[in-house]
Amino acid sequence: MKRYYKVITVVSIFTALLFNSCTKLEEKPYSVITSKSFLQTKDDVIRDFLRSFEHGYYSIQTTFPLQEDASDEMITPNRQGDWFDGGTYQRLHYHTWTSNESWLPDCWNIMYQGITLATNSMEDIEAIDPAKFGMSQAEKDDFLAELRVHRAWFYIRLLDMFRNVEIITKVKGENLGTTQSTPQETFSFIENELLQAIPNIPTNTTLGVNGLGRWTKGAAASLLARLYLNAKVYTGTDKFAQCATVSQDIIDGKYGTYALDTRWDAPFDYTNGTSKESIFAFPTTFGYTHWQYTSGMYFWMYPANTYLYFNFTDYGTNNAKYSLSPGRDVDGNELPYALGKPFVKFQKYPDDVRLKLYKNLGNSAREGMFLFGNLPYKNASGATVNVQGTKGYPLYIRDAVGYFLALPAGTVPTDKESNMNHADQNSGILPVKYPWYPSSDPNKIASNYAEIRLAEIYYMLAECKYRAGDKAGASVLLNAVRSRYYPTNSPSLYKLDGSSLNDQEMIDEWGREFVVEGRRRTDLIRWGVFNTGTWWDKKPDADNHTQIIPIPLSVMNINPQLKQNPGY
Repeated sequence: MKRYYKVITVVSIFTALLFNSCTKLEEKPYSVITSKSFLQTKDDVIRDFLRSFEHGYYSIQTTFPLQEDASDEMITPNRQGDWFDGGTYQRLHYHTWTSNESWLPDCWNIMYQGITLATNSMEDIEAIDPAKFGMSQAEKDDFLAELRVHRAWFYIRLLDMFRNVEIITKVKGENLGTTQSTPQETFSFIENELLQAIPNIPTNTTLGVNGLGRWTKGAAASLLARLYLNAKVYTGTDKFAQCATVSQDIIDGKYGTYALDTRWDAPFDYTNGTSKESIFAFPTTFGYTHWQYTSGMYFWMYPANTYLYFNFTDYGTNNAKYSLSPGRDVDGNELPYALGKPFVKFQKYPDDVRLKLYKNLGNSAREGMFLFGNLPYKNASGATVNVQGTKGYPLYIRDAVGYFLALPAGTVPTDKESNMNHADQNSGILPVKYPWYPSSDPNKIASNYAEIRLAEIYYMLAECKYRAGDKAGASVLLNAVRSRYYPTNSPSLYKLDGSSLNDQEMIDEWGREFVVEGRRRTDLIRWGVFNTGTWWDKKPDADNHTQIIPIPLSVMNINPQLKQNPGY
């Protein structure tokens, strides 16, 4: 599949040239390419098939700020003048966004660009005679089914954000938008698309190493389980029983062969292309695409000059855009809220191997999942020094937000102010989920982006069992994943009778397992605390209209058939 992804680069370059060409109406349009003239070989069909996959990979960074900054998990505060950006990240944090936010159009437009690309490819491939391209009918049916699943993935995300969206199933010859469908209509459309596609796509077992980046039966069934898990939020009718059935079938091998990784970091390491836990992942390489490693997501999750600690010098300096929401005040006292405090929630189980300071060990290996305290490195003279930020003070990263500046460890500032408008580069613990191996490492930036992991299926089934009153069954499922984080027979594992679990622990455990994986907002909404909850510098909302984000004003201006979502 990585070979397939490489051909996209050629298509992308060609498309850019095409759309930047001069066009004069009186000239013969030699630059116009139709599917009939472009699709000449089987490789051309493969290129057409894959065009929307690269766009899909790019789109993950589009919804990341909404899912994380609007939740209790992450923050983008004003760091001494950096990242105020007109207050847009503060409005995300406080749930006071408007229909004219700068980030909002991409949440709509990039999803529909993906839908349009996938639909256009479907129309192209539907029109071909597979025998003329050295393809079987089964191969053609597979390509069409995978594109249906890929398009459904975009629609699930649109439904999650906007609820009232347009269903587009035809693009050739179309130049007008449509009216919106109800959430129930969109839900039913997605459900039907997935159910219709699953019989025509292969399993990961059949594809083997060629399954990377492919929408297999297991991946499509996982999207169906996601849809059912959040059905009550989307339509008012819960489908936890259906989610449980699909999830159990995935675990039992009905849709392919999967297994949980035993090493905590394996799902995110450079070897995750062959991980049995990976159900769907976007292929990543240093020389081609690596969207999660760019400034839109994880590269700007670390303070300036952190690259010196990683010894990764290919991209220039970092930028402290994101950090975990704080768990303590500036004096080191734990905050009194039930929500938020993600690092404190990890520390609840102190023998968790992920709690170690992130450190590259050499030979494409690392330990720990967090950056905190000093970050030492060897300078050009060979002396060990600490990373210094761009504001003139060394980094000593704390699980708190304020003006710590150059204060050494063990001291607290006299300035007690702690809010979204009062932070520095030492404010907030930093998670390192995907490794940043040194520039000299042959496997730097080689971890595929894990969009769907088997761990998610275990957690979905566990939640369904918990909601049905089977706390013991939920505990067994959660421990099956959690056991890799703790020593054998650790007291941190949940009691098998289910007595360790309650609603808050379930919310916290979703946060621990899927920290910074771009889903926290959705989970908080499903558990009913997104609008009612309190966390650092965040009071409960006056109502729940922000569970749905507004349709962008720019989109409303283009398509007058659209009606704005309630509350905006």
